[in-house]
Amino acid sequence: MSDCIFCKIANGEIPSEFLYEDERVVAFRDLNPQAPVHVLVVPKDHHENFVDDVPAETLASMERAVAAVTRETGIAETGFRCIMNTGAAAGQTVMHLHMHVLGGAPLGEGLIPS
Repeated sequence: MSDCIFCKIANGEIPSEFLYEDERVVAFRDLNPQAPVHVLVVPKDHHENFVDDVPAETLASMERAVAAVTRETGIAETGFRCIMNTGAAAGQTVMHLHMHVLGGAPLGEGLIPS
């Protein structure tokens, strides 16, 4: 999608420091963090949300990205939360599949990033 900010970031049109990258996904810090560690895992191919016929290989890459990012940021052992919002009513504000990885402090029940 030509006007999708996450497509532009994931494909290098908008510079960003990646904490993880493979052929299918990238991971980078959220610009508006909701926790001490707040990383976004974003597929390079455009998928609107989690139920948009996302290939299994892309989902597996997202899992590998989470494992790598949580180890690198030190939250693999202390615990973390992964969130994927699907649709505007659920709080999704960028209509490109992405996963929030949050940790680094106790996470309250009301923490639901968009």
